[in-house]
Amino acid sequence: MGAEGSYFVYILASRHHGTIYIGVTNDIRARLELHRSGRGSKFVQKYRVFRLVHVEAFATPHEAIAREKQLKFWKRDWKIKLIEQENPDWEDRSALL
Repeated sequence: MGAEGSYFVYILASRHHGTIYIGVTNDIRARLELHRSGRGSKFVQKYRVFRLVHVEAFATPHEAIAREKQLKFWKRDWKIKLIEQENPDWEDRSALL
């Protein structure tokens, strides 16, 4: 998943059906490390949203940013359905990277 030229939209969760955070990056491993070390988003740090529950890869930053914006405007129920299509137990997928 960390191939060069790849951009990622990711969803973090605090727990199963917990607080959700959506972000975009070109280095998913580095971004997760930033979040988990407290140097990423203040929101992630405050609500302890560290579990990687969904990732989508894109070829260009434009595509990734457009998808991130789309997902941020979605209703919470839609986001939950998206996560549960491939990750019904909301398991942390960061080990798969």
